[in-house]
Amino acid sequence: VFQGYAAEMDNPLMAHLISPELQNKKDILFGNMEEIYHFHNRIFLRELENYVECPELVGRCFLDQMEDFQIYEKYCQNKPRSESLWRQFSDSVFFQECQRKLDHKLSLDSYLLKPVQRITKYQLLLKEMLKYSKNCDGAEDLQEALTSILGILKAVNDSMHQIAITGYDGNLNELGKLLMQGSFNVWTDHKKGHSKVKDLARFKPMQRHLFLHEKAVLFCKKREENGEGYEKAPSYSYKHSLNMAAVGITENVKGDAKKFEIWYNAREEVYIIQAPTPEVKATWVNEIRKVLT
Repeated sequence: VFQGYAAEMDNPLMAHLISPELQNKKDILFGNMEEIYHFHNRIFLRELENYVECPELVGRCFLDQMEDFQIYEKYCQNKPRSESLWRQFSDSVFFQECQRKLDHKLSLDSYLLKPVQRITKYQLLLKEMLKYSKNCDGAEDLQEALTSILGILKAVNDSMHQIAITGYDGNLNELGKLLMQGSFNVWTDHKKGHSKVKDLARFKPMQRHLFLHEKAVLFCKKREENGEGYEKAPSYSYKHSLNMAAVGITENVKGDAKKFEIWYNAREEVYIIQAPTPEVKATWVNEIRKVLT
């Protein structure tokens, strides 16, 4: 990919094949793939080789390098931009010529998907190793490595949803870390002045996608897109947010194990939230509680 495509984009002999709109877009197309390549080539591969004789201890290797694995998050966040660029120019003569020279059966986009496939494959490999290493020395490290990789996958998945939020005025990074995201049924109850607007259980709930950050919870409306691959990824139009500093929570709502309440400014606004399952509810309630305490 680097020699046969990326380097060719800077090759003066190939310049006439590259359309002007593609010329300065190398960073968008390849993201930080080179960083991932160098990490594996110079660091991770060498570390792995130290464990050839004692593979059951390989969990330690993952743990030592766990911080570096976050480069995958950056790669995945850029992926939608890369794909949309690829779709515009996939049939360009330049890419066809590169593919022909390399004698590749697959086009470039198959290779650009590799890092995404790789980071998901690590958790499968670790799970598999754990299965056969129950009573070995390294079992705890393997388990911890698996948990950490699953954490990175969750962060990658969450950030893929987060970059699809539209219509939010501020800077999402100022809201602190994204802790959870997911779809819920929501009923609201506002006490405004003397008249009380009741829009509770007897009415149809709103479908909302919630993003829980350290400093705020965002309510968005999910819009399905038509298209292929990442194009099919939904986008979320921002509706409103609640500052976590003024939020309270009621864990149990009578008559439904999947419901909990978030209320705002001393119950001036109450949101009844119904999770898809009691387990999802429990995870969210725990996370919100952690933020509040």
